[in-house]
Amino acid sequence: MVNLTHGLSIGIERSGCEFFLTLKAIGTLTHKDYEVITPMIDSALGEVKHPIVNVLIDGTELDGWELRAAWDDLKLGLKHNKEFKKIAIYGNKDWQSTIAKLGSWFVSGEIQYFENATAALEWLKSNDEEADA
Repeated sequence: MVNLTHGLSIGIERSGCEFFLTLKAIGTLTHKDYEVITPMIDSALGEVKHPIVNVLIDGTELDGWELRAAWDDLKLGLKHNKEFKKIAIYGNKDWQSTIAKLGSWFVSGEIQYFENATAALEWLKSNDEEADA
C-alpha cells in the first residue's frame, strides 16, 4: 500500500492595502485545492481597492499539479496579476525554476525562484525596507 501525502496550507496577513500571502503545497495539487484557496484569496483581496500582494510559495514538497489544477492556477494568476508585486518560489526541483520563468509571462509583478527560504524572504522584503529608508 502506498501512502500519498497531500496537503495545502495558506496564510494571509494584511497591513492596510498590503498583503503577505504564504502557500505551502505537499504532493500534487488538485482542482479541489483551488476550490478552497481561490475563494479565500478572492475574498481577502476583494476587500481592498488596490491591493499590493507579496507571495512566498514553499514548493519543497510539491510534486506538481493535476491538469485541471494547473488551469485553475493560471486563472487565479491572471485574475489577480496586477495585484502581485513579488512572488518568491522556494523549492528544490529544477522544473520549479522553469515554472517561475513561465509565470512571469502572466503576472505583472516580479517572480523569482530560490533554493533557500531565507534568501526568498529577504528578497520579498528588500524593496519595502529600501522604500522606508
